[in-house]
Amino acid sequence: MSKEKKVFSGKIRPAEANDIPAVLRMVSELADHHGDVATVTARELARDILGPQPWVRILLALHEDETIGYAALCPLAQMQFGVRGMDLQHLYVIPEARQMGVGKALIKASQRLAQHQGCRYLIVGTHPDNTLAQQIYPALGFDEIDPPGPRFRIRFEAAV
Repeated sequence: MSKEKKVFSGKIRPAEANDIPAVLRMVSELADHHGDVATVTARELARDILGPQPWVRILLALHEDETIGYAALCPLAQMQFGVRGMDLQHLYVIPEARQMGVGKALIKASQRLAQHQGCRYLIVGTHPDNTLAQQIYPALGFDEIDPPGPRFRIRFEAAV
């Protein structure tokens, strides 16, 4: 994608089966950016976003026919209040498409999806060093919240 175009004018749409390779590549790029190694397979990704019980919603940003970014959203609930929420778990834009509004378009599309799903909130976390994101989210109407804690986890063997 040429960086001559300063404003994103592409489209945002849900991921489909033929998008798995592009999503897998971007998930790996985001993991690498954070010093991780993505171990997710195409089969696992397809299960999680397209299977009979989708676990994650993926929105893709496209410029012409090129996938240039994605947002991954996971459901949340505050059951005691009957409140649905959604976690903007991943937000990634390929380096060549950054600073063009792609991320903002994905965030706004994520907000619309959450509202359409009956959610009362959309939550997102960012790396402490990501000062750009820390400016963008409040500019888009997000409030800064205190981190929850302490948190605990139990691990289970992988399902067969």
